[in-house]
Amino acid sequence: MTATRVAAASWPAIGTTVRLVVTDPARLMPGRELLASYLAALDLACSRFRADSELARAESRAGTPVPVSEVLADAVAVALDAAAATDGDLDPTVATRLAALGYDRDFELVARDGPPVRLTVRIRPSWQDIRLDRGSRRLTVPPGVRLDLGATAKARAADRAAARLATRLGCGVLVGLGGDIAVGGAPPEGGWQVRVQDITGNPDDPPAGPSQLIAMTSGGVSSSGIAARCWRRGDLMLHHILDPRTGLPAPPVWRTVSAVADTAVAANIASTAAIIRGVGAPGWLDSRGIPARLVAVDGSVRTVAAWPLPQAAA
Repeated sequence: MTATRVAAASWPAIGTTVRLVVTDPARLMPGRELLASYLAALDLACSRFRADSELARAESRAGTPVPVSEVLADAVAVALDAAAATDGDLDPTVATRLAALGYDRDFELVARDGPPVRLTVRIRPSWQDIRLDRGSRRLTVPPGVRLDLGATAKARAADRAAARLATRLGCGVLVGLGGDIAVGGAPPEGGWQVRVQDITGNPDDPPAGPSQLIAMTSGGVSSSGIAARCWRRGDLMLHHILDPRTGLPAPPVWRTVSAVADTAVAANIASTAAIIRGVGAPGWLDSRGIPARLVAVDGSVRTVAAWPLPQAAA
């Protein structure tokens, strides 16, 4: 049997690396154009770094119900559902605190070293203060609150794009947005070969650290970690995954957590919440039957809930 030919393209967008793979090489360029257009609309709706985004407009009209597009309403709904599903671990209002800690612009523009910041425990604001009328698509952001929809919005975008492109292109599709990967349509022979790695890098290059190759035929996989987006303020190293209960970076228990699920959104919720839950993460994941690979800060690896057997390892 002839192996399925695939074609791939990668480019930067929405603050991350976009990866598109298709099982019909002739459909790669049309697919890239469709995906680029979709991500441009997502950025205009949801970016917390653009003054002209819909999200920025809603925040500027604090306390007032603002009509928003289907794209932004869906992204906020997914973020609020994620917060509810994790008992508040994934709280989109942490953007207020992230900005205070220095992550107030696209990460490529964040100064990696800076003066000390005063770290104090903050309990509020909370995702429960956000009001979204899902029927009329009206969003109310409380005064002084900023939203970070990045994690779940990217995963949701990967899910929706993979499904839409598979239908439009009539072939198998893999969409990767940073650490969030979703697939749609008929997979290539042997499934989609996805490399899970502890050090972010180009999937076409040899892995820079421990890695594992898994096969996917449907659903999504997500990796969250504390090493890729970190910066220094004074003597302190900070990272972008905050514990919303304290407003401070989650304690460094896991360097990377990867999870697989029926969707990239579900996988992203699990992997990010696991970083925040720290030592309690393996039991929490296992009790929910979420296959995951957790890499501790010392490099040791732990897997739970029948994490996929490796196709290859490095």
